[in-house]
Amino acid sequence: MASMTRRSALGTLAGAALAPLARPAIAQPASTLHFIPSSDLAALDPIWTTGYVVRNHGYMVFDTLFSLDSSFRIRPQMAEGHTVTDDGKTCTIRLREGLKFHDGTAVLARDCVASIRRWAARDGFGQTLMAHTDELAAVDDRTIRFRLKAPFPLLPEALGKLSSPVPFMMPERLALTDPSQQIKEAVGSGPFRFLASEWRQGASAAYSRFDGYVPRNEKPDGMAGGKVVNVARVQWHTIPDASTAMSALRTGQVDWLEVPSPDLLPLVARQRNVTISTLDPIGTYVMLRFNSLVPPFNEVAVRRAVLRAVNQNDYLQPMVGDPKLYRECKAFFPCGTPLSTGTGSAVMDGKLDEARAMLKASQYDGRKVVILASADLPLLAPLGEVTADLLRRLGMQVDLVTTDWGTLLARRASQKPAEDGGWNIFHTTAVAPEFMSPASHLGMRGNGPAGWAGWFTDPKMEALRTAWFAAPDEAAQRKLATEMEQQAFDMAPYVPLGQIQQPTIFRNVVSDIVPASAAVFWNLRKS
Repeated sequence: MASMTRRSALGTLAGAALAPLARPAIAQPASTLHFIPSSDLAALDPIWTTGYVVRNHGYMVFDTLFSLDSSFRIRPQMAEGHTVTDDGKTCTIRLREGLKFHDGTAVLARDCVASIRRWAARDGFGQTLMAHTDELAAVDDRTIRFRLKAPFPLLPEALGKLSSPVPFMMPERLALTDPSQQIKEAVGSGPFRFLASEWRQGASAAYSRFDGYVPRNEKPDGMAGGKVVNVARVQWHTIPDASTAMSALRTGQVDWLEVPSPDLLPLVARQRNVTISTLDPIGTYVMLRFNSLVPPFNEVAVRRAVLRAVNQNDYLQPMVGDPKLYRECKAFFPCGTPLSTGTGSAVMDGKLDEARAMLKASQYDGRKVVILASADLPLLAPLGEVTADLLRRLGMQVDLVTTDWGTLLARRASQKPAEDGGWNIFHTTAVAPEFMSPASHLGMRGNGPAGWAGWFTDPKMEALRTAWFAAPDEAAQRKLATEMEQQAFDMAPYVPLGQIQQPTIFRNVVSDIVPASAAVFWNLRKS
């Protein structure tokens, strides 16, 4: 049977796959926004998993005590404000009046205390915060109090972090769920209610405006500010095939496609009723992650050889194509964020001959390097092939294993040697705020088998991170962050591959989408 290109698939696949959109089982109000997320909503608990699609679901259903604006400044959200007393050892947070959960109950301080504890059990920043905390208590219905062992100026930043897992506030009855277990329902105090009866895993999810939500009297700014909802309903449609998803947008069956395949953008570039845009002003950070636990990348010399060999443009161009949508960023803190120095040019120079010499001088024994690659995520799909080609030219044996993202994640969890079902390299992306701070930067942690997949071990990096938390001011924090970045270039826990502006596409019936590091549905309008 002849192979089918994505473009020819537009007509062939669209009819059957889009039929559910044309004949919805439930009558849709005129102000329903139809949206195709980057992947299926397979779980409801944004604390249990770090997946971005679940995080985006979380921002609809739940709310946070604090949040970051587009300038990375911390702002109160559910909190009315906070005070710090007792020489910095007591922090008191006051909730805004009128906060309600979707089940009609009032948001109380004890709900927030339970939510903070559950989030902190699964988050590195949260664990650091709780290690500094002697007591976390609800003083009254609207007052949360931290009694600290020592001043912790970053407490509001911890409770307003954008990276997954986000510290979302839940009813106490949900927040008391074991952190290692998923919550069974999605009931929050955010601007949208999750319509559980309409959730179809692998197909769709639905949300309706929560009329009991009281937004802040401020303009939206990044993930902060007033969350005013102007549509009655948002319908998520899972359409894994990139061509079918683009066809649904072109024909008006959906309004917004979160992550279009870059090679299909020319099909709509001149279509007047659609807009191709980028929403995140900083962009998405791209990386090649080593498994530092098993050979050959348990040896730093082998990791350094790959770091030296990489040419970032070889990765960025096939991801998004248009040079306007990517830039080199030879840095371990994303370019455009406060702590980034971008000083890696001397180390990451793409000199293959020098890299070959470095590899030859290492203890690499010729074993196969297992690269895990994702076939179903358009942005990540090319990266495995680029790395496989690079390593072969470098002089390494390669086994490129291409699967769907879910299967990749399952294998990525294995700490076994690659030949026994483990792995050596995978690629991923993160929105810039995810890695902008030592507090949330999983890739730079040196806490070994207890850390993020790759399990990099470096006591010096951990000591620098601890010192960063204790730094007395921003100047001291910046100095320590620079030392951490230099240590990362020396130890190579992963290879930075640059930054992309991830394109998104929507029909012109949609306006006023908030630029942010996640797809958000407040403020926008549909005409």
